[in-house]
Amino acid sequence: MLPILLSVVVISLSGVMMPGPMFAVTLAKSFKSPFAGAQISLGHAVIEVPVILLIYFGFAQIFEDNLVQIVLSLAGGAMIVWLGVTMFRARARVVREGSDLSYSAFTAGIITSGLNPFFLLWWATVGSLLIVRFLEFGLGGLAIFTISHWLVDLVWLSFVSVLVYRTHRFWGKRFQEGVFIANSLLLVGFGVWFMVSGIQIIG
Repeated sequence: MLPILLSVVVISLSGVMMPGPMFAVTLAKSFKSPFAGAQISLGHAVIEVPVILLIYFGFAQIFEDNLVQIVLSLAGGAMIVWLGVTMFRARARVVREGSDLSYSAFTAGIITSGLNPFFLLWWATVGSLLIVRFLEFGLGGLAIFTISHWLVDLVWLSFVSVLVYRTHRFWGKRFQEGVFIANSLLLVGFGVWFMVSGIQIIG
């Protein structure tokens, strides 16, 4: 099982390290707490564990259905745009007044996972292939797979969170605001991309 676990760690790490909505929110929330990454990974797990179970029991095709992808792309894209706009508007208040964003890190983890159509599509394709390799080990193997995959998310997001929290005071106010602007634009960009993808499916 060890070679399979190593493949899970490598593939999971390559996925979680890619810039995306969850990474952008982690950076922004880490200004206020070194535990933001851990809280976001917990919110992520609230969505991810049920998805893994659905795939394990043979329901991966749900996430490949056009109607499901359209709904998730439009609704999820709009919600992620809202996260980005909220972050942009709050940038000065967070940086200069020590306030926090209006949504919690845990909630952000749920939103950026459950309303991300490409996250679900990844699980219906790449994730399914990983899960299939654990079928012979039964539910015990599935538990090991799930925990291993989640620990990769937890360790990486926690590392990012602690690093940002401990160093952001040395960045300067203008640079900090720049980080918030970049992250908010990243979120809006992904949100618009999701919605356009949904419209293209309709067409």
